Amino acid sequence: MGLCLSVGANRSRPGKRKAMNPRYRSQLLMRRNDMNASGEKGEVLQHPELKMFRFSELKAATLDFNQNNVVDQGGYGPVFKAWINLDTLTAASPETGMLVAVKMLDQNGSHDLQEWLTEIKQQAPLCHPNIVKLIGYCLENAHWLLVYQYMPNGSLENHLFTRGNLSWKQRIEIAVGAARGLAFLHNEADVVFRDFHTSNILLDLNFNAKLSHFGLTKDGPSDAKSHITTRVLGMEWYLAPEYINTGHLRKSGDVYSYGVVLLEVLSGRRAMEMNMETPERNLVKWAKPWLNHKRKFLNVVDPRLNGQFSSTDVLKAGQLAYQCLSSDPNQRPKMDAVVKALEQLASSLPSERDTSAF
Repeated sequence: MGLCLSVGANRSRPGKRKAMNPRYRSQLLMRRNDMNASGEKGEVLQHPELKMFRFSELKAATLDFNQNNVVDQGGYGPVFKAWINLDTLTAASPETGMLVAVKMLDQNGSHDLQEWLTEIKQQAPLCHPNIVKLIGYCLENAHWLLVYQYMPNGSLENHLFTRGNLSWKQRIEIAVGAARGLAFLHNEADVVFRDFHTSNILLDLNFNAKLSHFGLTKDGPSDAKSHITTRVLGMEWYLAPEYINTGHLRKSGDVYSYGVVLLEVLSGRRAMEMNMETPERNLVKWAKPWLNHKRKFLNVVDPRLNGQFSSTDVLKAGQLAYQCLSSDPNQRPKMDAVVKALEQLASSLPSERDTSAF
């Protein structure tokens, strides 16, 4: 099975909710499987391009889940790099075949089986350059694992807050890619991501952004509803205020979360910095009043980017973040509009070597 790397252009749609493209939903057949010896049940996705791995295969592919192959220790549990045969999708020798990521659910952690099943259900049919491809899963006794396209450059979170080596051009291009992925989810897949933050934005070899971790996604509201009422889940500092206060989940809540991430990209600071003085701990509360002020906003921009951007460009990015962070969900732009604004900004950027414009 080859990895899906592209998708047709999004089509505009009227105000009413459009049914999800049959290409993504028509073949989703659900069946019941025994989860473990205790008799618990769960719905497991069957999809023509989703491989069901045996535990022994993934054990071999990860060299017996060798700790040297751990590439991330997320909230769900450890993520291992592994090698599989591109044609047969069986275990391959180390450094041969296709490199993949194997995520093992920590059953003692904060994430439950339902999130694991939701991730399979929502991510399996998705095909887009800015969505991490789910290749398969393992559901064998107490072993719950997911197999993904491998992202060699890790998370945006790591590059922003640990390595700190992303250029202005790279940051804008990553912001564009993440926005495209979120717009695709809203318009084509008709889902609310609900858990949009920097650790769920992964980077491939060329630093193209791809969204991952779909355990908290929800189907979008139907024609007659403006929102879904659900319990509040996700990282608090990224959540829209109306969702925190009422449990009303809308796609505009994802736009707010995107605004928080865009502000992190521009500032190089986390949404919440507990080690800072109280007024500056909460990035949105501290920076939002400055986003529309040219001189003041420059104090928010990551000093490591000094000399890499024009004041006009950075102000445009700040104004876009301000719109996304509107306290009124109806005043936030749609993700299509966010993509368009960022693409225009990215198109005006000089190459990394050409800084004569600044």
